[in-house]
Amino acid sequence: MVPQRNGGIAPGLRPKQLLESVSGLAELAQFEIITKHDLPSASLSLSAIVTLASDIDALYQRGVDGVVVVQGTDTIEETAFLLDLLVRRDRPLVVTGAMRGPAMLGADGPANLFSAVLVAASPSAAGIGTLVVFNNEIHAARFVQKSHTYLPSAFTSPMSGPLGFIVEQRARFHYKPPTPIKYSVLPSFDCAPVALVKIVLGDNGWLLDQLPKLEYRGIVIEGVGAGHVPAEIVPRLEQLASNKPVVLSSRVYAGGTLTQTYSYAGSEMDLLGKGLIPGGFLSGVKARLLLSVLLGQNEDIATIRSSFRRYLSASAF
Repeated sequence: MVPQRNGGIAPGLRPKQLLESVSGLAELAQFEIITKHDLPSASLSLSAIVTLASDIDALYQRGVDGVVVVQGTDTIEETAFLLDLLVRRDRPLVVTGAMRGPAMLGADGPANLFSAVLVAASPSAAGIGTLVVFNNEIHAARFVQKSHTYLPSAFTSPMSGPLGFIVEQRARFHYKPPTPIKYSVLPSFDCAPVALVKIVLGDNGWLLDQLPKLEYRGIVIEGVGAGHVPAEIVPRLEQLASNKPVVLSSRVYAGGTLTQTYSYAGSEMDLLGKGLIPGGFLSGVKARLLLSVLLGQNEDIATIRSSFRRYLSASAF
């Protein structure tokens, strides 16, 4: 992002300029620059990331040792998670960006890019899925979230903490997550449309009544607390879950949904007993992506339920 004549910042810095602006970067690796899209990250599509995943696998097959994806920060947690699901080969893959534009004081882009290349060049980064590197921290794509709108320390992993850090120009991993589950798809694969609905105080459920009229093939509910909703909208959710997969997540920053603690009307036990699928530690946006991939593979509700269970159990520590 660079300053615009009419104010603000917008995409404009070329990749070659970006590489040349980072002192010492050329000494770390040999680079091949590929520009896929010149867009703010909010305008990226799921199909663009599916194609990117296939292109990354092709680069690995050609002998590339590691890949760094640079994009805007708004949707990095979603891009990284989708790549984590779809990139099949186990070589290092890192996503990074910048919270401050290059013309701003304290611009973090050069340091983040340098750190990302260090991690992508590290053999220790192989076999653990897609990583997100910011502010000298290494995060797993399945746990990382953007938790601040403008600070350089915006990316955190509230469920696990960073996997490691960049120290004295070295990538140091303090622990590694289990090998992620991968989903094999063609470059032409289409993620299915999935609605994401956040539940709020005094929610009357009217929005839920509109969903059957739309083309969504699945729904993710961001419940309050550990996965709860007002009692009066439970019948609506039960009806929806009888026709299409409905995943229950939490709108809370950390902790995920519970499965067997609360049993009142509208609690997680009540909702799961009425057919909703537990989203576990996945945030609403990540549960939506996993459900989109599974529905794109035409899995039925029973198979999707078991697929979520398998993913959650295999991805936890």
